[in-house]
Amino acid sequence: MMIWLILLVPAAAGLICFLSRSRSLCRYLLCVAAVFHSLLVGWQWFNHGSALQSAWIGLDDAGLLFLSITSLLFLGSSVYTFGYLKAEAQGHRRDMEENILFKNSNDAVFTGCLLFFLSTMSLVTVSRHLGLMWVAIEATTLSSAPLIYYHRHHRSLEAVWKYLLICSIGIALAMLGNFFIVVAGSNINATGSLLSLDTLMANATRLNPTWLKAAFVLCLVGYGTKMGLAPMHNWLPDAHSEAPSSVSALLSGALLNCAFLVLLRIHVVMTAAGLGQTSGRLFMILGLISLVIAAIFIIGQKDFKRMLAYSSVEHMGIIALGIGVGGIGISGSIFHAVNHSLIKGMLFMTAGNLMTSYQTKDIAGVSGLIYTRPVTAILWLAGTVAIIGSPPFGIFLSELTILGAMVDKARYGVAAVYLLTLGIIFAALSAKVLPMVFSQPPGQTDPKNTSPTDPEPAWSIAPLAVFGILSLILGIYMPPWLAKVLDGITLYVGGQ
Repeated sequence: MMIWLILLVPAAAGLICFLSRSRSLCRYLLCVAAVFHSLLVGWQWFNHGSALQSAWIGLDDAGLLFLSITSLLFLGSSVYTFGYLKAEAQGHRRDMEENILFKNSNDAVFTGCLLFFLSTMSLVTVSRHLGLMWVAIEATTLSSAPLIYYHRHHRSLEAVWKYLLICSIGIALAMLGNFFIVVAGSNINATGSLLSLDTLMANATRLNPTWLKAAFVLCLVGYGTKMGLAPMHNWLPDAHSEAPSSVSALLSGALLNCAFLVLLRIHVVMTAAGLGQTSGRLFMILGLISLVIAAIFIIGQKDFKRMLAYSSVEHMGIIALGIGVGGIGISGSIFHAVNHSLIKGMLFMTAGNLMTSYQTKDIAGVSGLIYTRPVTAILWLAGTVAIIGSPPFGIFLSELTILGAMVDKARYGVAAVYLLTLGIIFAALSAKVLPMVFSQPPGQTDPKNTSPTDPEPAWSIAPLAVFGILSLILGIYMPPWLAKVLDGITLYVGGQ
C-alpha cells in the first residue's frame, strides 16, 4: 500500500493543482506533497522487507536508493520553487537576454506538472517490468516538457522541441529494444511476462545472445539519450539552460538517474546471461565519449547554466565508466550518482540566485559575487569545488573509487583518458568560476567598500546549503547503512 501512496500522493496533488485557480494553494500543495512523499519514502527504509513485491511493482536496494535521492531533491526543489513562484511577477515581463516581452506559464500548470513529474520518476524506481519502465520514462518526458517551457519565449520553445524530438526518438529505440528482448526469449516457456525482471533473471542463460546483444545496444542508445550520454546528449544543454533553475536541478539530479537505473537493470540481465563484458564495454565507450565531449564544450562555454549542463554529461560519463569497469567501480558509480544529484541540485539552484541578482546567464556578466551576494558566493564556490572532485566532498571519493577499479582491472588506457579529461574540466571550471566570485564588482573601484545587496531569502539558501552539507558529510563519513546498500547493489549488478 505504501508504494502505491508514493505514486498516488503527488499525482493526486498535481490533479488538484490543475483544477485550482489559487496560486498560493498550488505553492503550498507542492510543498505539502513533497514532505508527505519524503515521509513515505523514509518509512520504506524501516519497512523495506515487508514492502509490496510483484512482477510489476517492487522496491529493491537500487530502486529505494534512487527513489530516496529523487524525493530528497524534490523536497529541496519544492522549497526553492515556493519562493521562486511567489517572487515571480505575473503578466508580461522583459527577457534578460534579448530584451523581448514574454509571459510565464500558469502556476497551476507548472506545479501540477512538477508533481506529476515526481510521480512518474517514482514509478521508474519502483517498476520491476521493462515495459512499465518504458511507460514511466516516456511519462517523465511528457510531464517535464511543460516545465521547460515555463518561460514562454522562443528559446524555451526551441529547447522543449529538441527535448521532445530527441528523447522521443530515443524512447522509440528503447521500445524496439524491448521487442528484441521478447524475441530473445521466444523459446522460453515462462509463466510470467518475458519483460519482467524476475522472469528474465530466472531464464537469463536461455535467452538468445544475438538478439539480447542487439536489444542492449538499442536500449543503451535509447535510454542513454535520456541519461544524457554523448553523443545523444544534444537536448540537455538547451533544456537545462532554458528551464527554471529548480527544474534544471530535477532534470540533472533526478531524471538522468532514472534513465541510468533502467540501463542498470538491463545490464544486470546481460551479466546474468553471460554477456556482461559486452554491455560493460559499451558502457565504457559511451562513458569516455561523454567525458571527452564534456571537456571540449566546457572549455568554450560562456553561459553558466549550459556549463552546468555539460558538467552533467561529464558525470553521467563517469557513472557509465564505473559500471563498465565493474568490481568496486559499480559501488563507486552508485555513490557518484548520489553525490552528483546533491551537488548538481545545489549548483543549479545557486545559478538561479545568480540570474536573479545579475539578470544574466553570461559568465562574464557576473563579478564580485563574494562582495555582493556572500552566501550565494560561498555556495557557488563550494559547489564548484565539489563537482570538480576535490576533497573532502563525496564526489572525490566516488571518482577515486572508480579510478581504483580501473587500476584493479588493468584498464590503464581508460584511466589515462579519465584522468586527463577530469584535469581539463577541473582547470576549465576553476578558470570560469573563480573570477565570478573574487573579481571586482561592477561599477566599483574598491571591492572592500562594497556592501552586500538586499538580504538573500532563506528559501533561496537553505535547501542548497543542506545538499552541500550532506555531500560534505558523505565525503568524510560513510554511514554503515549506505555502505551496506552500496555493497548489496554491487553484488546484485555482478561486481564480485
